[in-house]
Amino acid sequence: MRKLKIIILFILFSTYVYSQQDSLSIHYDDSKIELQQITKDDLKQYKGDSDFNYVEAIQEESFLTRLFRWFNNIIIKIFEYIFGVGTATGILKFILTVIPYLLLATLIFLLLKFFLKVNSRNIISGQQNTTTFQFTEEEHLIKNEDLNVLIENAIKHQKYRLAIRYYYLLSLKKLNESNLILWQPQKTNEDYISEIKQEHLKSDFCNITRIYDYVWYGEFEIDGYKFETLKGSFESLNKTIN
Repeated sequence: MRKLKIIILFILFSTYVYSQQDSLSIHYDDSKIELQQITKDDLKQYKGDSDFNYVEAIQEESFLTRLFRWFNNIIIKIFEYIFGVGTATGILKFILTVIPYLLLATLIFLLLKFFLKVNSRNIISGQQNTTTFQFTEEEHLIKNEDLNVLIENAIKHQKYRLAIRYYYLLSLKKLNESNLILWQPQKTNEDYISEIKQEHLKSDFCNITRIYDYVWYGEFEIDGYKFETLKGSFESLNKTIN
């Protein structure tokens, strides 16, 4: 019996060793390899297939987009410096998010108002300002009206902005009558400045033009005391022209 067990164990061990040797045997692939040639014509069909297009189209940003991003980054840096990075939360975070848009809108509005001299009140309310003149009315005032009387009436009714308007038109009228400028409705104040050859008159006219632009087109309300200070520049120029 003992011999039988030994024989069985020997047979099993031999079978295991043989199977291990058989599993470690090396097999060689002797099949023929065919070399594939890829031509330009083969690539054309892939170039025209959108599934093989891995290039992401980059949309070019507009000038206003780049300007706003630059402006927004500046505002963010300012508030990060004040409050610290990542500390703004809740309502403060909302305010900081909205502020760049409000500031940009305000900047654009002020630029339009300054360069185009647009009456902002008329834009918002849609009402016509009775103290705003078109070129035809301005021409009528200079050629047909007694501007000194209009100035007195405006001062009497405490319409000081309107009085400054009349003072400026009176200066244009005197310059035109003295052949120092050639007044025309389509000309700008800068045109008249360039036409004046005398340096002292040009300097004084630049001064009253600056006052006129701030008071009339800038819509700065002035009181009687401020008006008395400003009107001296107009009267001084008019006396010099006379």
